[in-house]
Amino acid sequence: MEKNTKTLNVAVLGAGVMGAQLAALFANKGIKSYLFDITIELSSNGKDRLNTLKPAPLEKPEYIDLIIPCNYDSDIEKISQVDWILEAVAENLDIKLKVYKKLLPFLKDSAILTTNTSGITLKELSQNFSLELKKRFMISHFFNPPRYMRLLELIKGDETSLDTYNTISDIGKNILNKGIVPAKDTPNFIGNRIGIFGIMSTINIAIEMGINIETVDALTGPICGRPKSATFRTADIIGLDVLKNVAITTYEKSKQDESIELFKIPKVMETLIKKGSLGQKAKTGFYKKDDNGTILVLDLDSRKYRAIEKIELGLDDNIIQNGDIGQQINALINLDSRKGEFFWEILSRTLIYCANRIPEISESYKNIDNAMKWGFGWKFGPFEIWDMIGFSSSVSRMESNNKAIPNWIKEMKSKENPSFY
Repeated sequence: MEKNTKTLNVAVLGAGVMGAQLAALFANKGIKSYLFDITIELSSNGKDRLNTLKPAPLEKPEYIDLIIPCNYDSDIEKISQVDWILEAVAENLDIKLKVYKKLLPFLKDSAILTTNTSGITLKELSQNFSLELKKRFMISHFFNPPRYMRLLELIKGDETSLDTYNTISDIGKNILNKGIVPAKDTPNFIGNRIGIFGIMSTINIAIEMGINIETVDALTGPICGRPKSATFRTADIIGLDVLKNVAITTYEKSKQDESIELFKIPKVMETLIKKGSLGQKAKTGFYKKDDNGTILVLDLDSRKYRAIEKIELGLDDNIIQNGDIGQQINALINLDSRKGEFFWEILSRTLIYCANRIPEISESYKNIDNAMKWGFGWKFGPFEIWDMIGFSSSVSRMESNNKAIPNWIKEMKSKENPSFY
């Protein structure tokens, strides 16, 4: 496959929000793409939507001319001109298989086919492929919005050739400027497996401990090196229906996961979804604006919206003003209060959860750190944070709390001056 922007030919299958933005990602690098959908109207609408999405998918408005709307019936022969076909249709196995059936006769022998799925296995997707095509098939999982999120998870199958993997990795890194994280073919891979655990476990533990939404978001935002959207606002941004679907994928496909119950959808979230209160896209979720434009928050006990309370975390002003994330996290886990107890609980569970995922989802803790930094906007990955809070002392504290510690962490603790970095 040619690997420079002038000669690389690309097709994106599926002109929904993600597919259209992937076409824009290529356009931003001067790469023309064929944007396919069932009808020209759908693919054209997907292209036109790029002018209205925020944050803007296109670096310059004129780049939109590099995107060519196509449909499967009239334009399928264009697939024979393409080097990389990136499938981003609905997250439904039957739909994906039908699309593959249409395009397979038109693939040239050197073309690479990848899918943007996060919940369907390579084995399921490639069930009708020849061995030769399986060598040129893999998962390329971009994070939304793809222009702004650096993470690109790459997952190869047993039959995927090293040349195929290296080609897509090279394009991702050197042309699309992505941070490449190799992942295993496990449910939700690395970023969403850890990130959705973090969100769902925090929500469930907050409900269990009686911690209100604004307190949770005050504790899990910039103060600990995470985005301003923290936990509940992030859930609203993702979409509560989407969050549920991703969590359920792990819940149903990872029964060996020792913390699987924390992926369960709490009743309050199920109620919001049933009412259509899906978060930001529905203008109401865990947060909403009233008629005067004032942002209100859902009371988890009464299930009614109310004014947001001002939260005092109880941290020393100097620590907050200093802006040292390591100092702030250490101060939070040592708070002698309900807030400190809650923060330690969610942090320690996350660290242990990440440790338990090695080697299940990755052989390297560095891949987990990079996935969380590049895909979820954390300033520091979980294993970097573990070093910040003192590896040995924090493991001892976990043990005193009767938490189950992975054997490799225990072995690491027995060594002199243990740390991840």
